[in-house]
Amino acid sequence: MRERALKEQGYQKGRNKKIAKTRARVEHIFGSFSQMGEKFIRTTGQRRANFAMTLKATCYDLHRLVYFGKSGIHAF
Repeated sequence: MRERALKEQGYQKGRNKKIAKTRARVEHIFGSFSQMGEKFIRTTGQRRANFAMTLKATCYDLHRLVYFGKSGIHAF
């Protein structure tokens, strides 16, 4: 029983290591949404929810672009 649990832990460590970079990037974006006061999507229907998320993502991108401009980093 213990041997199986250790094997599963090893599998989970490898899996987490593979997806950690993507997970960290996505969590950063959703954390930014929370800081902007947007924890939920209050829309009816999938299309409106997709549109709301697209607007939020665009605002996030613009916010990052302004930050890069102020810090002297060339984004493109």
